[in-house]
Parts: sequence; structure tokens; C-alpha cells
Amino acid sequence: MSEDVVKNAVDGLASAFEEFKATNDERLKQVEEKGSADPLVEEKLAKIESDLDKFEDVNQKLVQQSKAAEGFNAKLNDIEAMLKRPSNAMEVADVDAGIKAWDTFMRKGEDGLSPEEQKALVVGTAATAGNLAPAEYVNELIKVVTQISPVRSVARVRATSNKEIEVPSKTASFAAAWTAEAGTRSETTGYTTSLNTIPTHELYALVDISSALLEDSVFDLEAEMNTEFAEQFAKAEGNAFIEGNGTNKPTGILNGTTVSHTATGAASAVITTDNLMDLVHGLKSEYAQNAVMMMNRTTLGRIRKLKDTAGQYIFQAGFQGSSGLPNTILGHPYVEAADMPDANSANKSVIFGDFGRGYMIVDRVALSVLRDPYSQAATGNVRYIARRRVGGEVVLAEAMRILKHATS
Repeated sequence: MSEDVVKNAVDGLASAFEEFKATNDERLKQVEEKGSADPLVEEKLAKIESDLDKFEDVNQKLVQQSKAAEGFNAKLNDIEAMLKRPSNAMEVADVDAGIKAWDTFMRKGEDGLSPEEQKALVVGTAATAGNLAPAEYVNELIKVVTQISPVRSVARVRATSNKEIEVPSKTASFAAAWTAEAGTRSETTGYTTSLNTIPTHELYALVDISSALLEDSVFDLEAEMNTEFAEQFAKAEGNAFIEGNGTNKPTGILNGTTVSHTATGAASAVITTDNLMDLVHGLKSEYAQNAVMMMNRTTLGRIRKLKDTAGQYIFQAGFQGSSGLPNTILGHPYVEAADMPDANSANKSVIFGDFGRGYMIVDRVALSVLRDPYSQAATGNVRYIARRRVGGEVVLAEAMRILKHATS
């Protein structure tokens, strides 16, 4: 993200949030003195909140960048090893040929491929029901999906070519024991592990493209398809990673039966500063350092108005200097997820935790696309059906905690 974008966000957010605090304080004073706030003040506050929401896109990108940077050092060795490999012109040529063949197939179908392109294209089987996209195309698609999907931006993501993966997890630890300098050291017991199997589930998306556009060589087909597929995949993923029931789709965090919750104390829509502080302090310290909050925009708007016992807002505007630090709630960054439930009776409105340790997403790398020039021919369109496989499971429940609107 450019420094100019961050600087403009700094100036705009700082001004808007100061105005928000002053106006909300005025509203609270009127409510305390008169029992209700002046409609003009309410209207002004709503307008300021709308202005604050405009900065959320920048803020969410900063959170994603922060989480991505945490894994940057771990990738340096891989990059260094790649740079030290001798260049292989044949590999580059193969990549270019594959991309060219894919573009021809998407525009004209298999009948439009030259003999060389037919060799370069990875032809699908009856099981895949389509041709396999080049790895470069798949990687770019996943990159766009990650930018859109809130859970994917903070969770741990692994790629596999198998239909499922097994992830070892610790279920109990050793207990250290004291002994004399020359005393007998008996075996410590208690350490146990288990294997979590994370299956991948089929996800598909449909896109119709005008035949006239496909015939136009200037039309950027790859960008159009990436955007369309990414938006559909991200929308479906976003819901499944949060509320999925595990039947033909990933198991969402809110359906992870072993994830503990903090109760608000009443089955109502009320959410307080104390509720959020209990949630934060209910998480083990080892996970709190890298923890983020997740909620929808409506809940965020309500939390933005909350204060602590000293009268300070628990929401703090970020963008400090040119470094671009994200906004925080009780000192922790947050992620907006449209699929999170509202803060209402019996709902689970906020998740707090280290998602990188608590939730794993599995991408089966292969992407197959079926080109259907017939079913939509009457409307002048060609239909594309993209299929890929995605899984998701809670792998370390204690790394996350949920705020539930209930008595217990």
C-alpha cells in the first residue's frame, strides 16, 4: 500500500474519529439529561459513522498486510533457494505455452487449439469434468480470493493435491518434575497427540461471458474471469469458514464444538465493554499476542461507541504515522466479516483469537474449468463452470474464543 494512500487515510480518519467522539459525547449527555438525543445530533453522528466506514477498506488491507508480514521471514529461505537455482529457459517456455493455450481454450474452446496448444493444455478427465488451469492462473485466482475473504486473510492456509490432509495436534502436555541433583528422573507422562483429518469439499462458480467479447482480442478475459470467480468463491468460503456445518462444506469456527465462549450474561442484544474485556482476558496469554477480533460491520459500529471506566473509547484509530498501523479495539486489531451474526439474543457476535493457530484452510490446488458454448447460446453467451476443492476446520480450539449473547 502506497504511503500516499496511508497518509490520506491518516488525515481523514484522525479528523473523522475526533469529530465522532465529540458528537457521540454530546449525544450521551443529551440522553442523560433529557432521556433522548436531538434528532439532528443523531443524524450528524450517523453521517460521521458513514465517513468512518469509508476508511475500513484501507484498515482491513493493513490488517491483512500485518498478518502476511508475520510469515514473511519463514518464506525467505524458500525464495533464496529459488533464486540460487540455475535458470531454465525450457521451464519458462513451458509456462508461457501453457498460459497461451489456456487463453485460447477459454476464448475458442478445444476446437480452436493449435496442435502445440493441445499439447500444452492439461486436459481434464471425466472425474474433473473440465480442463485444468495452469498453476500461474490458479495462484493468481487464490491471491484475489484471499484479498476478499476475511477469514482466509488471518487463518493458516495450506495447499494440497490430495482430497484431504491430516494435521497432528497436541491434546495434552508433559508435566515437568523436580528432582535432586543426583536423584532418579522418572519418565514424565501426559503428552498425547491426535490427528485431525481435514477433507476438501467441492466448490463451483458459474460465469457467463458474451461471445462478442470473447472474439475481441483486447478484452482482458483472464482479469474478468479472475474477478468473477474470486468474488463467488470468496462469498461462499466466507460463510462456510464461519458458520459451515461440515456437510459438503468446511466446518466453520462458530460450529467448532470445542471452541469455548464467554457469555454476555443475558440473552439479549446488549454488548458492553465488560463483555469484550472478559472475552479478551478469557483467552490464554500465549495466543493473545497475535490475536485479532472478528465481527460484522453492524457490531463494529456499536463497539465503536463503547468506553472504558476512565471514559476512554475502547476503539482507537490506527494509521499512526506513515507506518500504517491498523485500528484497534482494546489494543487488538480486528477483521470485518459480513457473515458474522449480529449482536442479538443467543447469537455469537465476536470471535477473538489467534486464527493462524486456531483455524486451518486447505486448498486443493487444481482448478478445472468446463467451457459450455451451448446452454446459453440463445442469449449470445458462453458459460464457464469453475470447480475447485476447499476445506476448513478448527485445529486448535483454545487459540480462539467466542462472545455469546446468553446467560451462560
